[in-house]
Amino acid sequence: MVVLRVIGWLLLVAALLALGWDIFLSIHDASLHMTPALAVWHRLSPGSLNLAQSAIEHIAKSAWDPTVLAVLRQAIWLVLGIPGLLLAILTRTRKRRRFGR
Repeated sequence: MVVLRVIGWLLLVAALLALGWDIFLSIHDASLHMTPALAVWHRLSPGSLNLAQSAIEHIAKSAWDPTVLAVLRQAIWLVLGIPGLLLAILTRTRKRRRFGR
């Protein structure tokens, strides 16, 4: 659980940094700017993107184009932020309640 919580918080930090970058670019260019996750992945590691595409197409031929690409075309802060938020919420520590107080 601790590892998943740390991963969730790291994803949230990365999403906030990406959101800050998109806000900076939007202000600088005076137009709305949202960096797609696909562009970031392609810029960081095009080989792993091609490998992921071929692996997903090998498992399910029609899964890459309508579903995975639809997610990867969204803003990077959204793609990182939603799973990060879910992991952070689902793995949070809960205080034990003492009965009688």
